[in-house]
Amino acid sequence: MPMISVNIDSLVPDFVKRFEPYVPSRPDDVLKRFYGCDTLYRMNNNENPLGSPPSAAEVVRKFPPPSASIYPSGDSFHLCNELARHLQVSPEQVIVGNGANEVIAFVIKAFCREGDNIVTADKTFAVYEWLAEFSGFEARLVPLREYSFDEQGLLDHINARTKIIFICNPNNPTGTYWSREQLESFLDQVDGRWIVVVDEAYFEFCTARDYPDGIRLIERYPNLVVFRTFSKMYGLAGLRIGYLVGSPELVQEVRRTVVVYSVNSVAQQAAVAALNDDAGHLSRSRDMVARGKEFLEGELSALGLEVVSGQGNFVMAKLPISDAYVYQKLMAKGVMVRTMTGFRFPNWIRITISHPEALQACTRHLGRILEQSDPDKGRERG
Repeated sequence: MPMISVNIDSLVPDFVKRFEPYVPSRPDDVLKRFYGCDTLYRMNNNENPLGSPPSAAEVVRKFPPPSASIYPSGDSFHLCNELARHLQVSPEQVIVGNGANEVIAFVIKAFCREGDNIVTADKTFAVYEWLAEFSGFEARLVPLREYSFDEQGLLDHINARTKIIFICNPNNPTGTYWSREQLESFLDQVDGRWIVVVDEAYFEFCTARDYPDGIRLIERYPNLVVFRTFSKMYGLAGLRIGYLVGSPELVQEVRRTVVVYSVNSVAQQAAVAALNDDAGHLSRSRDMVARGKEFLEGELSALGLEVVSGQGNFVMAKLPISDAYVYQKLMAKGVMVRTMTGFRFPNWIRITISHPEALQACTRHLGRILEQSDPDKGRERG
């Protein structure tokens, strides 16, 4: 039989052709073999090195194998109810998805049609831009101002086809945030004309007194959607579980686009357990981040690097040399950081706060790499 000829390229939309496939990092065992290191300190994905709360870990450990053959709750029923109780909202205001990426897609699909656009920052969590562009919608990007979202800049980029404004609060990767006063001022100016998404992925790490709880603003601003996740503070990144909260009317519309059964049973049960854990996991994690930031900021500044540090469990540092080069050199020592060129911060790195031994290894090896790249500094210190 002759082979059928198919022109795949002609079937692919132009807006998809513009993108290169995302290439994730290899699994830890592969990286260790490739770079020849016995230990790997993961400080690249803002994971919680303390892991998940004990009760959530116990759910994973005891999950009965026969349950794997049964579909999960299609709408994460028990988890939605537990989140509603925990957040003091109604279950109808909550949608759970397979990670933050899926709930972002739910909102974009619910409100955007051909010719529409979203507005967000140019140096923020890239998935807002990617999911919009992958879907054929324009992403209008606004430069940061002093490493923070620019309120007036966002408003100036809105046009007749804008549907959604995405605000990452605190911003990833800079850690800057809008105070409650700033957020309310922006929402007042939007005046209900567009959907405003506030991504609070790092909410549980935020300790600034003026940092706002977006969910408490939903009743006053029914066009507001708030994203949160179990991947960061709750240490469930491997189970991929995020959620959104909004007004009942808005969430009812978003629910039309939801993919049922996308959140697996282990994730749902572990998340319920994490919400009810009383073993001090959140406070221990916050204490670790506070101590680690103080150490890391001091060590990076002592190396002569510009440091950007705010809310969240990470800091950024500007390098005098290539971030890709430093990444390779650190990987050879078993230290994994995030290069920032992809975030449009060329020659910056982002470092997740971790255990003291990981932070010490990172700064020690980074210092040696910088010395080797600048012989004059090496002689001065020698």
